[in-house]
Amino acid sequence: MKGPISQFIEKHYLHFNSAALVDAAKAYEQQLANGAKMLVSMAGAMSTAEIGKIFAEIIRQDKVQIISCTGANLEEDIMNLVAHSHYERVPNYRDLTPEDEWALLERGLNRVTDTCIPEHEAFRRLQKHIYKIWKDADEKGERYFPHEFMYKMLLSGVLEEYYEIDLKDSWMYAAAEKNLPIIVPGWEDSTMGNIFASYVIKGDLKASTMKSGIEYMTFLADWYTKNSENGIGFFQIGGGIAGDFPICVVPMLYQDMEMHDVPFWSYFCQISDSTTSYGSYSGAVPNEKITWGKLDINTPKFIIESDATIVAPLIFAYLLDL
Repeated sequence: MKGPISQFIEKHYLHFNSAALVDAAKAYEQQLANGAKMLVSMAGAMSTAEIGKIFAEIIRQDKVQIISCTGANLEEDIMNLVAHSHYERVPNYRDLTPEDEWALLERGLNRVTDTCIPEHEAFRRLQKHIYKIWKDADEKGERYFPHEFMYKMLLSGVLEEYYEIDLKDSWMYAAAEKNLPIIVPGWEDSTMGNIFASYVIKGDLKASTMKSGIEYMTFLADWYTKNSENGIGFFQIGGGIAGDFPICVVPMLYQDMEMHDVPFWSYFCQISDSTTSYGSYSGAVPNEKITWGKLDINTPKFIIESDATIVAPLIFAYLLDL
């Protein structure tokens, strides 16, 4: 039985992008009903937008089986968990001058649109604990993926004294409890990635202690071939590497590995506000992906041209029957 949010969506979202939202949500639901699995990719700063308030429940209810996200989304959900009260909202961010921005920097506040992440309480608080886990693995000659190190930190309990939000609103904690596979392409382009690199430069850690992007791709290739019997859908929030990297696993397996029995992605939806233009992959219409061997002619395809912080929670609410 659908709840009031879902009923409102079905009654009023009848045309244009709103209709595409409903169609995409229903097709996502049908994929799961058919036994297919779903990859959700998250770009941008969805964790700082507190997507965990609803995405964590999507994880707990098994409505996503694998995640691809930026290093920023991986760490910023945990930062919000341990430093929420120190965040500052800047509703008039469009009016800030360069001098205003510099003043935020001097206060240790890093701005993401209308929200400032506190450097000391967020970045440095995590650094102290994650470094110990990195160092321990380094000394033992062990190697892990970025998300596996984060899982170790979360499940160890070392952050419990800092919790400032309800733990059920942390999507990373929900994922850690399920040991959900996460792909983090380009992890080096994140705060924790930069910090790790600094320890490598100083000779304190070995770069090889952190598993690489190539190893993420080979891990994904193995996971895809083992889980695609009933299809795997692709739900993309935003553009960029979080989506570009994992979607390529299908043409790689088919064209480069010559595994011609590998199925295409069985569903595709992207929420994007990127304008379709010359060479813009993030803004490319789904049909372009057919030419790259990612989607089939008959793959259900949806693009919702809107703000992901508005659209994604509504689709997730529909999947949860809210």
